[in-house]
Amino acid sequence: MIRRTYRMDPGSIANLRIREEELEDPKAGEVQVAVKAIGLNFADLFTVWGMYKAAPSKDFIPGLEYSGVVSKVGPGANYLREGDRVMGITRFGAYVDTLNIDARYVVKLREKWSFTDGASFLVQALTAYYGMVDLGRLQKGETVLIHSAAGGVGLQANRIAKRFDAYTIGSIGSSHKIDTLKSEGFDDWIVRSKNFAHDLRNTLGDRRLDIVMECIGGSVLMDGIKQLGVQGRMIVYGSASFTTPGDRPNKLKMMMRYLRRPKIDPLLLPNSNKSVIGFNLIWLYAQIEKFEEILNALEEMQLPAPIIGERYTFDKLPDAIRKLQSGMTIGKVVVELQEPLTS
Repeated sequence: MIRRTYRMDPGSIANLRIREEELEDPKAGEVQVAVKAIGLNFADLFTVWGMYKAAPSKDFIPGLEYSGVVSKVGPGANYLREGDRVMGITRFGAYVDTLNIDARYVVKLREKWSFTDGASFLVQALTAYYGMVDLGRLQKGETVLIHSAAGGVGLQANRIAKRFDAYTIGSIGSSHKIDTLKSEGFDDWIVRSKNFAHDLRNTLGDRRLDIVMECIGGSVLMDGIKQLGVQGRMIVYGSASFTTPGDRPNKLKMMMRYLRRPKIDPLLLPNSNKSVIGFNLIWLYAQIEKFEEILNALEEMQLPAPIIGERYTFDKLPDAIRKLQSGMTIGKVVVELQEPLTS
């Protein structure tokens, strides 16, 4: 069949252009999915820029998550049937209207969830759970600082933390996101500014942080480390402070920020009994047992449908990336598709 894709050479958002190409039938253990929605992630921006270490260096299709309908089932993929509504993750390749994918990375969509909901859940929830629970060892009643709290990961992190009766503080870059944090049950919040260190101290009062979900970097990262209590854990899964405006990355500015980045002396960590742990979800892709373990835990939690902030059509996908890049979005940015081309 003929499918539409955003196959590209990285370097600029402007390099994202729709192309048509042949797609073969699914192989053994695979299913073919007619994609109905694509979830965008902040990692997509750095992938498109060619600054994401795990991504191919040329001629590839970006995109990490999607939802849709199973259109063909390869030999041995007995868990799924044609017509099943599904959501899934992929190690790149989601910016398409149809894809073949290992059936082990495909999950049936909840009955009452839309395709848009399905394309907004997996990467965020897996990131939040793995970071806080697997690595952070979140305990009942602990205090958690969640950066980018109104984004996809931040909102899921709060929902998961609340299942542990955690006290959650959300940090956001704009005051227009405060109402979302209120409605989601955050205990407190901080609009990040040059006074973040002072504001964080005041917000904490006599508390100390047990976990920081860190995705900003720069001085904000160091401010968080200083407020970690004994046995506090900082979980680093991104660095949004490296983002620059424009379709192409401003490499000079990024280099300056890199040279000025925080430097943590590991010899000081034992004296303060603090931990700094970094991870990238994509490196867990081959660990299917861990993937299934976290999915089972999330299924038991029965978290509500994700918050959808922005919706774009497939032909406007580059604009969706630009919107995500702005840092002004709330919840998930999703690309919704019409019917794929037929052969």
